[in-house]
Amino acid sequence: MKWIRSFIIAFSMYSKIPMPKVQWTKPSMQYAFCFFPLVGAVAGALTWETGLVLFGLRDAGKLPALFPAVFLTILPLLVTGGIHMDGFMDTSDARHSYGEREKKLAILKDPHTGAFAVMSAAIYLLWSLALWSAADEKVLPGMACAMVLSRTLSGLSVTVGKGAKSDGLAAVFRESARQKAVWISTGIYLAVCVIFLAVVSGVIPAVLLLFTAGAVFARYLRMAVREFGGITGDLAGWFLQVFELTALTVLTAWSCMLRF
Repeated sequence: MKWIRSFIIAFSMYSKIPMPKVQWTKPSMQYAFCFFPLVGAVAGALTWETGLVLFGLRDAGKLPALFPAVFLTILPLLVTGGIHMDGFMDTSDARHSYGEREKKLAILKDPHTGAFAVMSAAIYLLWSLALWSAADEKVLPGMACAMVLSRTLSGLSVTVGKGAKSDGLAAVFRESARQKAVWISTGIYLAVCVIFLAVVSGVIPAVLLLFTAGAVFARYLRMAVREFGGITGDLAGWFLQVFELTALTVLTAWSCMLRF
């Protein structure tokens, strides 16, 4: 039953998919991060299937070129309820304050939305819109895998990384998580995503995605420790959004190169 409750908690916390109510106790939360990437699998599958339909209609001249890009940009936000974008905005606001560590951590807690948060979100969404406008069906399998990997590494960082604060939801999940189970599930998700993408799309996009994941993850960990003293839930959300946008950039560039 602990596994089932952890599954429900993962989807209840990180998606808008309806789930039955369970008590959020430490035993129930032990394996939540093991199931967190499955939220990405759902979002990725929806993006892949919807993208195939929308790109097909676009290429047949039955849809305006902008419509698929807009829909694919907002679809992950509809699945998650924007929880990770909220972390991205809070972190962007804190980083652009260029203040001391304590000031940045205080900004993360501040419920008000700052100007830099709004500007960062606008730039993010516009760049995503531009990329999806240039993308085609070759990008879809890689993005489906990227949505799994982003949550795999985000959950890993919260579980085993140094915490910036002793309070907050990230600290609760960190204290409750079974580290060994998270490490094992991380290895499984990484292997499955890379092998799956290599089979479906080829070795090159699989290598590109793996390299992108490693580069963005390393930068995120350095930034988190240097600027904030460790990992918080907002920072984990920032990483997730930045990695997915970087993956979309790399995969779209690769797809465009194949057309020339």
